Amino acid sequence: MTDTVAYCENAAKGSMKLAEALNLRADVKKYISQLAERLALNSKVQEGEKPSEDPYKLLQELDSATAELEALIKRINRTNCATVYNGETITDMLARKDALSLKNSILRTFLSNASSKTDRYSLKEIRLMSTVDVETLRKTADQAAKALRQLDTQIQMLNWSTDLLDA
Repeated sequence: MTDTVAYCENAAKGSMKLAEALNLRADVKKYISQLAERLALNSKVQEGEKPSEDPYKLLQELDSATAELEALIKRINRTNCATVYNGETITDMLARKDALSLKNSILRTFLSNASSKTDRYSLKEIRLMSTVDVETLRKTADQAAKALRQLDTQIQMLNWSTDLLDA
């Protein structure tokens, strides 16, 4: 996975699209996670044995990878803050997307609970009723999901058309 770090170093010198940087960020994070696992596996050995990998070399790779990740995140954040689409920065769009996604998830869970049927075994058992008009709220939830998809599409379009800013 040192290829990822090398690619990241080379990318820092050249131009790339925001979407490429986001993919690269995910790769570097995965590499760092793998380094953490390898460090854990090589943190102790039986007396008289050698670790399968040199922990000091792994720690150096970790230093390099985390420095590259930091530089990449800074460039991504600068680009997101500086890129404006329809009067809104990508950062603002991402915040709106996160909020819409959270609201939509909660609304879907609420509607699932509100619409579930409760089996009664006799007429003497308490009958549970929904506290809301599920059908109307489902339409609202569907509209919110559509708005979320459209916003995500706009963000993806910007990611693939925006050049990553320099450090």
